[in-house]
Amino acid sequence: MSATDIGFRAHLALWLDRPIIRNTIIGVIVFNAVILGMETSPSIMAAAGPLILALDQACLAIFVVELLLKLVALGPRFFRSGWNIFDFVIVGIALVPGAQGLSVLRALRILRVLRVVSAVPSLRRVVEGLLT
Repeated sequence: MSATDIGFRAHLALWLDRPIIRNTIIGVIVFNAVILGMETSPSIMAAAGPLILALDQACLAIFVVELLLKLVALGPRFFRSGWNIFDFVIVGIALVPGAQGLSVLRALRILRVLRVVSAVPSLRRVVEGLLT
C-alpha cells in the first residue's frame, strides 16, 4: 500500500464523516423508512407502486455506495465496528434476490431505520450507554 493510497483513504474517511454527508444519509434513511411503510398499504401500492419501488431501489443504491465508500476508506478496520457490521448485514439482506418472496427477510428491511442510530454519534453513545 503506497503513501498516496493511505492519503486517499484518510481523505475519503474524513469526507464521509462530514456533517453534510452524515445528514444526507440520515435523510435517506428516514425517507426510506417512509417508503417501506408505504409498501405495506395495498391502496398506496395500487396507486403508485412502481414509483415507490423505484424510490426504494434508489435508496438501496445510495446505501450500497455508502458502504462501498466506507469499505474503501477504512479497509479491514470497517469490520471492527459493530455499527458497520450492522449496516452491512441490513443492506446485504435487502440485496438478497429471494428476499422479496421471503416475508421474514422482507420484514428485516425495516431495520434499516435503526441505521439512524449508527449515523448520529450522540444517539449512538446513548444506545451504547444503555447496553452497557
